[in-house]
Amino acid sequence: MAASPDDVNKKLTFRRYHDGDHELGNLSEEIFQASWTHKCPTYVHRTPPCQGSCPSGEDIRGWLDIVRGIEKPAAGMTWQEYAFRRSTAANPFPSVMGRVCPAPCESGCNRNEVEDHVGINAVEQFIGDHALTSKFTFKAGADTGKKVAIIGGGPAGLAAAYQLRLLGHACTVFDDHADLGGMMRYGIPGYRTPRDVLDGEINRIVEMGVTLKLNTRVGKDIPLAQVEKDFDAIVWALGAQAGRPLPIPGAEAKNCITGVAFLNAFNDGRLQYVTGRVVVVGGGDTSIDVASVARRIGNITAIRETDRPEHVVLGQTAHDVATTASRSGADVTLISRHPINKMTAAQHEVEDALREGVDLRGSLDPVAVILGKDGRAIGLKVVQMDEKTHKRIPGSEFVLDCELIVSAIGQTGDFTGIESLNNGKGLISADKNYAVPNKPGHFVAGDIIKPHLLTTAIGQASIAAQSIDIYLRGQELGKRPKVDVHHFKLLDKLRETKLAPVEYNHQQVAGTADANFAIHNYEDRSASEIATSDMLFLGHFGATPRLKRARRDVGADEVLGDFSERMVGLTDDLAKKEAERCMSCGMCFECDNCVIYCPQEAVKKTPKSKSTMGRYVYTDYSRCIGCHICKDVCPTGYIDMGLGE
Repeated sequence: MAASPDDVNKKLTFRRYHDGDHELGNLSEEIFQASWTHKCPTYVHRTPPCQGSCPSGEDIRGWLDIVRGIEKPAAGMTWQEYAFRRSTAANPFPSVMGRVCPAPCESGCNRNEVEDHVGINAVEQFIGDHALTSKFTFKAGADTGKKVAIIGGGPAGLAAAYQLRLLGHACTVFDDHADLGGMMRYGIPGYRTPRDVLDGEINRIVEMGVTLKLNTRVGKDIPLAQVEKDFDAIVWALGAQAGRPLPIPGAEAKNCITGVAFLNAFNDGRLQYVTGRVVVVGGGDTSIDVASVARRIGNITAIRETDRPEHVVLGQTAHDVATTASRSGADVTLISRHPINKMTAAQHEVEDALREGVDLRGSLDPVAVILGKDGRAIGLKVVQMDEKTHKRIPGSEFVLDCELIVSAIGQTGDFTGIESLNNGKGLISADKNYAVPNKPGHFVAGDIIKPHLLTTAIGQASIAAQSIDIYLRGQELGKRPKVDVHHFKLLDKLRETKLAPVEYNHQQVAGTADANFAIHNYEDRSASEIATSDMLFLGHFGATPRLKRARRDVGADEVLGDFSERMVGLTDDLAKKEAERCMSCGMCFECDNCVIYCPQEAVKKTPKSKSTMGRYVYTDYSRCIGCHICKDVCPTGYIDMGLGE
């Protein structure tokens, strides 16, 4: 009987042998010797690739296992709160990040080798939204008497304040805006980060006892020397809120502005509409946000000179909200030097922009700004680029007529009054511990090191806070772990469940198999190894479609004036079902395969009175013959045939 096309095209979930696999590998790795071997199983905890791909180092596998019900919460705590606590150990903004993070964790997910990644962002949003509804709070650590100044109240500065308050250090945040949030507030439009969500997650940090100095710029309103005198350490989290202009002739025209300035004016409530055709140059998330905002705020044709967008963006005036009643749809073109399918912006944001009527054009390189008699830009001359060679195609130049050009090609910092910190590139240098070289007591995090993702800034702030804690205790900053993330700690879990090992008297004993002062059958390699897909038994996992969040798609005809959120979060049940798709790479998820398939009954379940996450099974080595079946059938790569080497 012939196979159907559906069967032929169906992606297989597992294949042990591949074409060309006809030669023996390294014989030292082959463990069969008749029916026995000297190698026995040991249980190895590794970091999953989702977490290894997460710049803020969240224990993603951990909170997914909590949501799905495998790891049980601490006594007196709901699973929703327990998942929230695990998530926010690394990142205090789950609700915001679940909405706007481009999710490199999902690209790294081993589930991609089966059919589709786990919807990590969707579950993270669920965790964050539930926490806001339930009014979960953070608690500061015991006061250390040390004071830290944090310059900048964006994601890096607030994450640093959060981590430092957990450690008990007093924090004062200096920010030159009226409100906290940095790029989360002034760089991302509200339909992507709803302001009630953003305010809720920021206030939770402030309520830990963070002192605020708003509308205050260090180096201008207060001398740097005074800050250095008043505080024991300083975190520079300025952000990179000065955009880079186009490096082409004519770009000095007053109606050539930066994407950062455009979004700042919009999010500040000053920019209510554009005038005429807008051309955005970029290809990243910022350029998509500019184009999408321009489509939403719309176009006004009959205006005064002072109402032109560049005057508003430069802070010279502000739009009258009443005038917006006469808006029409704005003509917005976004060009990128890369082909559209290779733009750095998140794919779903690109798709949304196209749906909303943005004219996206790839493989175009700006050549010059065409100026009118009054010195204003009236067009942008561009040249077509070859998609394969990425070189300009001679004779392919043409002009895009426009009233406003927005450059979203990069960002730098503003060093007015603190020029000594500028590394010559408009940024601040950092070492591996996020200390500023040759400036003891100064640390740095976020876009001011190198503009990147919000999650990157948050991860850097976490490491900087750890470094500051070490510095304030008068200790030397050492090397960071190879896999530098927030790791699951079995010993902490044992303490939480009142299963901690007994005190060890440090006297030599012969054999510890029955001793209760050691953790047996377990090796923690999470700080040095990633659980890659070749370590897993993928055949265990059937193809299960991803449960995607509902989205409110907005078409080109409806986008004008539409500032409502586009994303609809998961329910409790859907969040659990999606979390169940996690393969728990590098950590036992209690499937019982090793127990069921062991022919010697050497692998056994840990008694319930002693069982907890990471200690679900053990091996009776007096029965084990080293047949390696337990390793072969372990879906998560948690078992290695290594004991005895």
